[in-house]
Amino acid sequence: MTQLELLLPFAMPPAELARDLLRELKMPALATLLAHASVSGRQVSDGFSRTLPHEHWLAQQFGLTGQADNSSSPALAISAMQTMALPAEPGTWFILQPVHLHIARDHLVLTDPRQLHLSEADGRALFEITHTLFEESGKTLRYGDAQTWFLRADDWAALQTSTPDAACGHNIDIWMPKGPNERDWRRLQNEIQMHWHAHAINEQREARGLKPVNSIWLWGGASSTTATAPAKIEETFTFPGAHKPFAAQAGRQIAITSAADMIKARPQHGLLLLDQLIEPALAGDWSEWLTRFQAMEAAWFVPLLDAIKNGQLDKLTITLSHNTACSSFALGKSSLRKFWCKPTLARLVA
Repeated sequence: MTQLELLLPFAMPPAELARDLLRELKMPALATLLAHASVSGRQVSDGFSRTLPHEHWLAQQFGLTGQADNSSSPALAISAMQTMALPAEPGTWFILQPVHLHIARDHLVLTDPRQLHLSEADGRALFEITHTLFEESGKTLRYGDAQTWFLRADDWAALQTSTPDAACGHNIDIWMPKGPNERDWRRLQNEIQMHWHAHAINEQREARGLKPVNSIWLWGGASSTTATAPAKIEETFTFPGAHKPFAAQAGRQIAITSAADMIKARPQHGLLLLDQLIEPALAGDWSEWLTRFQAMEAAWFVPLLDAIKNGQLDKLTITLSHNTACSSFALGKSSLRKFWCKPTLARLVA
């Protein structure tokens, strides 16, 4: 049996904009798939969870939930280190990211790290400053790439942390690490902020119209000695950027350039993640969101509908999300016999 999970983070627009946005989308293939599918799952959060619904869904698929109640970010650090071929000595490791915090009227707000555009040279230079400060505090810091570092802090294992995407655009006080040793974390964070504040790198970045790198974000804590639960997914397709560590838990990671490549791979239980909508949704750039979503119709939804029709794919489950909910819809070839179902995008509305 061939089956595919299709995950579309932020395919559900805000309720107050949904009617106008959906009117602009011309997606008959997706509308047909959603109209003929049956509801197979739904998760709802209160909007203050430390993990976004699609991130929690991914963690469930790959046995990386950590705390099942969303009170902390997925335990991704070890998997992320594996994807970068970095050894992880026994202990608790976190992902540490350089970020930009901007000042709102009476609080600080985390800017989407995707907008940082940090070069390897600048990332390395800032890392060296940070490495020295953490080393003086008895902590081990490793470099992954310009925007992904790894911190070993065994005594911080109980800290509850938030993913950058969950905290993005919000008052950071609510999403800052909480628990034992949170004061130690804040002290080190403040020290780093002071060292970076007037650094030449930030002066040069601002002169080029880039945001200064003025803080760090801690998340993804995981123990290198704790076994993860078996992954439900057997094959993964197109897992870029921040989501790549999830794919490390799958049996096979298959590189593809098109929907045709994926269908030819005949996934036994595959997962395709299309994350192009996250960045414009977090930025509130709904024009770009429409452009990117519309492009998925010909590239992905038309071929997937054809694959269901001709039996190349036995089962397709589409999981849609926004910042507080995640809904799944499943269908197979027999689902398309529901002649009374008219194509509609109504299920994109939470």
